[in-house]
Amino acid sequence: MTAIKHALQRDIFTPNDERLLSIVNVCKAGKKKRNCFLCATVTTERPVQVNVVKVKKSDKGDFYKRQTAWVLRDLAVVDAKDAVKESPEFDLHFDKVYKWVASSIAEKNIFISCIWKLNQRYIRKKIDFINVSSQLLEESVPSGENQNVAGGDEEVVDEYQELNAREEQDIEIMMEGCEYAISNAEAFADKLSRELQVLDGANIQSIMASEKQVNILMQLLDEALKEVDQIELKLSSYEEMLQSVKEQMDQISESNHLIHLSNTNNLKLLSEIEFLVNHMDLAKGHIKALQEGDLSSSRGIEACTNAADALLQCMNVALQPGHEMLHAVRQQQQRFSDLREQFARRLASHLNNVFVQQGHDQSSTLAQHSIELTLPNHHPFHRDLLRYAKLMEWLKNTDYGKYEGLTKNYMDYISRLYDREIKDFFEVAKIKMTGATKEGKKFGLHGSSGKLTGSTSSLNKLTVQSSGNRRSQSSSLLDMGNMSASDLDVADRTKFDKIFEQVLSQLEPLCLAEQDFISKFFKLQQHLSIPGTPVSDAEEIDGGTLSRVHSASGPQSISSENHMIRQMMIKIFRCVEPELNNLIALGDKIDSFNSLYMLVKMSHHVWTAQNVDPTSFLSTTLGNVLVTVKRNFDKCISNQIKQMEDVKISKKSKVGILPFVAEFEEFAALAESIFKNAERRGDLDKAYLKLIRGVFTNVEKVANESQKTPRDVVMMENFHHIFATLSRLKISCLDAEKKEAKQKYTDHLQSYVIYSLGQPLEKLNHFFEGVEARVAQGVREEEVSYQLAFNKQELRKVIKEYPGKEVKKGLDNLYKKVDKHLCEEENLLQVVWHSMQDEFIRQYKHFEGLIARCYPESGITMEFTIQDILDYFSSIAQSH
Repeated sequence: MTAIKHALQRDIFTPNDERLLSIVNVCKAGKKKRNCFLCATVTTERPVQVNVVKVKKSDKGDFYKRQTAWVLRDLAVVDAKDAVKESPEFDLHFDKVYKWVASSIAEKNIFISCIWKLNQRYIRKKIDFINVSSQLLEESVPSGENQNVAGGDEEVVDEYQELNAREEQDIEIMMEGCEYAISNAEAFADKLSRELQVLDGANIQSIMASEKQVNILMQLLDEALKEVDQIELKLSSYEEMLQSVKEQMDQISESNHLIHLSNTNNLKLLSEIEFLVNHMDLAKGHIKALQEGDLSSSRGIEACTNAADALLQCMNVALQPGHEMLHAVRQQQQRFSDLREQFARRLASHLNNVFVQQGHDQSSTLAQHSIELTLPNHHPFHRDLLRYAKLMEWLKNTDYGKYEGLTKNYMDYISRLYDREIKDFFEVAKIKMTGATKEGKKFGLHGSSGKLTGSTSSLNKLTVQSSGNRRSQSSSLLDMGNMSASDLDVADRTKFDKIFEQVLSQLEPLCLAEQDFISKFFKLQQHLSIPGTPVSDAEEIDGGTLSRVHSASGPQSISSENHMIRQMMIKIFRCVEPELNNLIALGDKIDSFNSLYMLVKMSHHVWTAQNVDPTSFLSTTLGNVLVTVKRNFDKCISNQIKQMEDVKISKKSKVGILPFVAEFEEFAALAESIFKNAERRGDLDKAYLKLIRGVFTNVEKVANESQKTPRDVVMMENFHHIFATLSRLKISCLDAEKKEAKQKYTDHLQSYVIYSLGQPLEKLNHFFEGVEARVAQGVREEEVSYQLAFNKQELRKVIKEYPGKEVKKGLDNLYKKVDKHLCEEENLLQVVWHSMQDEFIRQYKHFEGLIARCYPESGITMEFTIQDILDYFSSIAQSH
């Protein structure tokens, strides 16, 4: 490498006035291994310029040539790839990134070090050295001073050192004093040697002359040493004198330290005593309140509450280690424990008495509320008990066993009270639904006593009444006034709806108030559940999920306190769900259409409850009951479809509008009025689709079985009635069925008209059918008159058989026949008669057209005109 370096310096850089400082053998990364050299150079002229030159061997010979040069000032980044692991790869970032692979790691390190030194000496530019070992740079520059940097460069630049300004000036002066310095270098060198000898002699003489001064200096130093010895002797005597003073001061210092330590200990002891006295001393007033305080008055409750809080603070004082070993502390803790136990017993006993007394007081108001459909208000009871809420919290924190006992006793007393209130309330509701009349006795009720004698099992034995039964039942009550059967049905249903809404409206605030009271009184934090919490025993309804939560356990994700609230509510209101189910069963037995009212009302109350708290007792209980209501609603729809399938028609009388078609109209009108703005519209839409398909199927079934009335008449009248009903009610989910009903009505009207009208001009029909047959066989229309059977004479003979009087008589008989087929309710006679008129005129125009085309210029016409036809139809309709 040294030979190559000298060759490059001689052949390439010396001619360009450059010095080569470092060289590295490289090749480009990722390409064919074509080696070249990267050289770091400086110019010999000022100002110095530093370059990085790429040199490669010529393709034609063994000489090297300069290929590319970059100024070091343009270098931005030197990337050595890895500062820890040795790698021959490195990158130089000039105008672009140049990636190189060195032939050896040592050459790469020397080259990067040289670049760094040249930048420090000449450029002083911010060049980023990435992934370069800090050790390499530290070795290059031992210290941050410029002189050291320069000294480091001299080793790299082959011991080259530039003359400074003073040296240059001295050399110039010396050469000016000797004119032949350049022309005769030997003479100049001899002169310099002679002058150097003269200077050396002068130096020796100067040294010899200064020997006397050195001797004088030595004498002075000896005298100074003697003085130092005397001073040391004096200092030793002073130190001996001060030693006794030091011992006395040490004794004083130790005494002061002991005094300070004693004072510190006394202060700490005083602080500890003050802490114990301040934090573990209970006022006499508090002790008296805990032992004898009045738990009945508001002032006494407040005093007991403050005393209980103070006692709790004293018992919960954070004692320091060792405090428990003090006899006084243990004695005070035992006293506090006794006070706590005594007050907890007194409080629990008093609250138990309050629970019992409140149950008796509330029972006295039951008779008054039984007359009206209202539930007793527990607000005064809750208000009185909430005065003890802070004491309950204290009891919960200090004696959880007594707190649990009070909770259990409260649930026992209050659940029995609610059982009586709610059962009496539901009995009144059932009596109001059925009435204290014969109707009430049908369902096991006795209005005189105001009590229900029928049990749930007796209600379950009742069969679902059909709409026909409801009508016969209502007709038996018409003597109550001038109301029609349908009006009576509507009145009963409205009455049921109001009673059912009243029941739910009374239950909802009762449950919410009790749950809120339990949370506040027993200090149980209510947590609203997060949507998406898994529910158990779920049932799918209208694309949503209704949870049927069992009383055994709640979802594990809900907090224990929230679970405790729900468990308490389930026990307190254990009779609500069975009573609601009994009421729903009774309403369904009275009238299966009541399930529509119940579904809407129950859905609304469930929606309201779930918006407040989806996991509350009220929400889950109403959700469970809603499942039952939805099943009853589905059963009502299924029963209606079954009644359609079981319908039987009379063989002797005409069919008319089928009963289930009229009942569907009644159901739809009722449902639309009930479900207006309801949350569960989806349930009704599904029911509509089931019912309408059942109606369509069974109308066709009855039409096929009909003997007295033609099939087309049954289909036409009933589908016309269905279309009119759907058009009037505007049920959006049945738009397709409305179009289908209209199409069926139109098709069967046309079919009936064509079938009934038939061929009123029978012989004329046969004649022209023959004419059309000849034309179809290829005979030209104008040549038909030359056929023997279809000549003009034959045509005139046939036309004479149908004078206007005969035609009118035939149409009159047809009108009477149609009148017998159609029912009066649907009033389609004029519609059918007008359609027959249009069909007759169509046939007439068809005959006229055939005569004009096949018998041109024959002058043959019918015995009557279109105006005559219109007059015949009009006069027949008016006469009937």
